[in-house]
Amino acid sequence: MMAVDPADKCRRVDELAAEDAGMLADETGESPAIPVPGQPSRPLLVHPAKLPRRGLGTVEGRAALVHAIAHIEFNAINLGLDAAWRFTGMPPDFYRDWLRVAADETRHFRLLNERLGELGFAYGDFDAHNGLWEAAVKTAHDVLVRMALVPRVLEARGLDVTPGMIKRLTGAGDRETVAILEIILEEEVPHVAIGTRWFRHYCEQRGEDPDALFPHLLETYMNGGPPGPYNFPDRRRAGFAEPELDYLRARDGG
Repeated sequence: MMAVDPADKCRRVDELAAEDAGMLADETGESPAIPVPGQPSRPLLVHPAKLPRRGLGTVEGRAALVHAIAHIEFNAINLGLDAAWRFTGMPPDFYRDWLRVAADETRHFRLLNERLGELGFAYGDFDAHNGLWEAAVKTAHDVLVRMALVPRVLEARGLDVTPGMIKRLTGAGDRETVAILEIILEEEVPHVAIGTRWFRHYCEQRGEDPDALFPHLLETYMNGGPPGPYNFPDRRRAGFAEPELDYLRARDGG
């Protein structure tokens, strides 16, 4: 997680994914102090409001969108690794799941980074924000809260917005990027489902009602969560229960 160079981080994830993640289940103790994960000197991290909006009618505009998604995937590598590193004493499958997610995110990042090169740009050429890691810090104290809010809110947001991006890029004639986003969309569903699985596991372990707790955590930590519209079919595939979807539906105005 502390590797700075993106290519080096990806290579190290490949090596880690090839090992037996179940061995991490033998570790015990308190959650370690929050590190700042390895980040390259570029992109420059700024407040989201300072990121310019660009249309998809130019190569630069499409490259900026690809860069934004690549940055999300790069941070998702860190989030998968952090889940496996931070929470000690979990079942072996917990570590296998999150290292597998990190490996998938590594592959997604490589696909997008290669596409950036085809468009004449590289990772770091556009500014980005650090919202994903800020969410990791906010949920570092409790594995249940992490499982509820990072995969089931932040990654699930990708399920909501990616179909619209695919539609816009199709209209712009960028089939190459569309093909990558279609892969990512399909593979993000099981990532969110992993979060659902472990969120419900820890709810059961603590005697909590997950359908009632999820909206409560959204209100407590994220002001209710991102607004709609929501991709209900893919959220349902990722294990969202109907009461949770009803909450989102009501929040989106029906």
